[in-house]
Amino acid sequence: MQRVVAVDWSGRVDVAGQRRHIWAGVWTASDGGGRFSLEAGRTREELVGWLVEMARETPRMVVSLDCCFSFPAWFLAEHGCKTVFDFWRKVAAGQGERWLARECEEVARDERFWGKPHKRPEQFCGAGLHRSMRFTDMDNKITPKLEGGDVERAAKMKGITPKSPFQIGGSGSVGTGSLRAMPFLLALWEGGFRVWPYEDSGVGGKRPKPLLVEMYTRLMTGAVAKSNEGARRGYLAAKRKGDDLYGGISRGVLAKAYASEDAFDALVSVVEMVRYKGEFAGLKATTDEGLRLEGITWRPGVMG
Repeated sequence: MQRVVAVDWSGRVDVAGQRRHIWAGVWTASDGGGRFSLEAGRTREELVGWLVEMARETPRMVVSLDCCFSFPAWFLAEHGCKTVFDFWRKVAAGQGERWLARECEEVARDERFWGKPHKRPEQFCGAGLHRSMRFTDMDNKITPKLEGGDVERAAKMKGITPKSPFQIGGSGSVGTGSLRAMPFLLALWEGGFRVWPYEDSGVGGKRPKPLLVEMYTRLMTGAVAKSNEGARRGYLAAKRKGDDLYGGISRGVLAKAYASEDAFDALVSVVEMVRYKGEFAGLKATTDEGLRLEGITWRPGVMG
């Protein structure tokens, strides 16, 4: 592996907000093992151009974005999309911003997208909650907490309320950033990236291709009050004491992570990706019809 990049994404409309909140944690291979850095100051468009350019230089490269790559399979089918790439094209053609509009004059608002001032629709409440989420969302955020679930993942999700890509407003909403990511996911795919789990990884081939995966920062950081600088400092200090990967991070990079929650997420995520970097070459396209539409959030040990 030549390079690993973890992007803490943002759905902000304003350019200043994008430059402030979009952070990339970068690991670059070197004779000494590798070097970590943190990058910010780019808009979404600038970030994607930068990633494509880096991939030309180092094609054995993996990039993760902290957003949902798709929606529940039934929603894609409703819109006549046979692949996730069809769906991305539809979003990029303007449908995404129409779904994000809180008040629509030209067309009726799709009431399944909620967030202030609109409440969660009745069909997504109670027993209908699962319908508003993809299988991977349920698997990561709800199933581990059930009896007999994954204890380690359950601990990481402690106190975290499950979020649906249909939620476009309110604390922790993921829908806005995800919909605004999809045109750029399409651009990365058209720029030569393979996208897992819709395609096999190509980073380990004779003619390597860069790889793009969906990532969820909470699965990387575990339970920590990320919005608190003291908690961020304490977390990283503890990691540096017993973990060689964190021990090799420079003071300048650590200072950025202390000062920004977004930078902290990007740094921890790229470190954990580097820890398991040997897995990426073996990722295979899923054969499950539903997951081929919905996608899978990458986490260590998940192969498709």
